[in-house]
Amino acid sequence: LRTKCTTLTAPAPFADETNCQCQAPHEKLTIAQARLGTPVDRPVRVYADGIFDLFHSGHARALMQAKTLFPNSYLLVGVCSDDLTHKFKGFTVMNEAERYEALRHCRYVDEVIRNAPWTLTPEFLEKHKIDFVAHDDIPYSSAGSDDVYKHIKEAGMFVPTQRTEGISTSDIITRIVRDYDVYARRNLQRGYTAKELNVSFINEKRYRFQNQVDKMKEKVKNVEERSKEFVNRVEEKSHDLIQKWEEKSREFIGNFLELFGPDGAWKQMFQERSSRMLQALSPKQSPVSSPTRSRSPSRSPSPTFSWLPLKTSPPSSPKAASASISSMSEGDEDEK
Repeated sequence: LRTKCTTLTAPAPFADETNCQCQAPHEKLTIAQARLGTPVDRPVRVYADGIFDLFHSGHARALMQAKTLFPNSYLLVGVCSDDLTHKFKGFTVMNEAERYEALRHCRYVDEVIRNAPWTLTPEFLEKHKIDFVAHDDIPYSSAGSDDVYKHIKEAGMFVPTQRTEGISTSDIITRIVRDYDVYARRNLQRGYTAKELNVSFINEKRYRFQNQVDKMKEKVKNVEERSKEFVNRVEEKSHDLIQKWEEKSREFIGNFLELFGPDGAWKQMFQERSSRMLQALSPKQSPVSSPTRSRSPSRSPSPTFSWLPLKTSPPSSPKAASASISSMSEGDEDEK
């Protein structure tokens, strides 16, 4: 068992380098028996194989399903070599050593079988004491066969898993081919040579020029963002200044109305000063007694009498003033 040979802190062992072999007698199991559970010392040995180029989440999910098909299982993963893969499928991005290591570090894998066969033979199944083979149920046509797992299905040893839509090695390679210029320019910028990238002299110059253009665009973009940030700050400060100005203006208007309004302090002060000015400009009243008028020596003496000033208010109009003057003259004539 893997738990006796290694832990999750170490990669899965290779089948040809480990002494962890199943010691229990290998009795034929049915899927129903496997689903009910087996003794601890007799886990269900499940086998999954593939190329596993550019190991991704779709691969990991398929292996997770294979590992959890039964309550007690031991997952063996076969990885085909470069020679076999190039012969039946095509060129790979990762070489076989890289693909082996990628599988060894997947948490669901208990054991890795290197140089796995393209078609499973009874001898291979017996050698590794395989109970069931896990793979997606889509017929896999290769090596002149419509389905390389046909004989496994007929023997009742096949258990299907589900493919993860939207992710595959072919999809990843398609993205790289589609965006080849972008990745080539990026790697040139990181220090890779044109020879390492298999890029011609003209394309190298074109990519480097495009990198310079992108740098300029990035600088312009940064300047625009900084300008927008500056404008936003100015707008915020302007808003604050306008708000403070409105508050100050309302305070100024209130103070002005309080001082110069209809009932303001300025009006009261003005009225007080006006009354004082009127009092200062108005003539004072004559004294109650005044010296008697003396007659001329040529005139005959006449009885003297005191001049009594009239306590009347000043004439309100010129006519009233002339009338008072004429009355005074008549009185003088009577005295004569």
